[in-house]
Amino acid sequence: MKDLFKILFVCHGNICRSPMAEFVMKRMVEDAGLTDRFHIASAATSTEEIDNPVYPPARRKLAEHGIGCDGKTARQMTRRDYEEYDLLVGMDSANLRNMKWIAGGDPDNKIHLLLDYTSRPGNVADPWYTGDFNATWRDVTEGCTALLETIKTQLI
Repeated sequence: MKDLFKILFVCHGNICRSPMAEFVMKRMVEDAGLTDRFHIASAATSTEEIDNPVYPPARRKLAEHGIGCDGKTARQMTRRDYEEYDLLVGMDSANLRNMKWIAGGDPDNKIHLLLDYTSRPGNVADPWYTGDFNATWRDVTEGCTALLETIKTQLI
């Protein structure tokens, strides 16, 4: 069993989808009694929101489910993240393209879409454009549930 499995969730600005995934996964890992086995974080592919807190509607959606995200501010993914994390999980195909560009490729096959772990692969709904945080919550929780099961059975 690996000592520590490191996951980086990534979206465009790191204020909606990727922090939601970060904190949902942290809660799932905690509920499974595996907190000491994981390091979970999130980042952006862009610089637009650097140092900004989680977007208020995303913060409220997490809070509805008893999940806090205090202290989280947006940061940009770096090439070094590719070396440091075991898995880099993007929210949509544009994120994947930008993640691979930042990382200089994906020679170790570490970059994947969150919903690719589910029975309905594709993009996580982007609430920045739709305003539909319920759809994003559904996608993120389904994706994180499937991802955690995959890691528990195959990687740890």
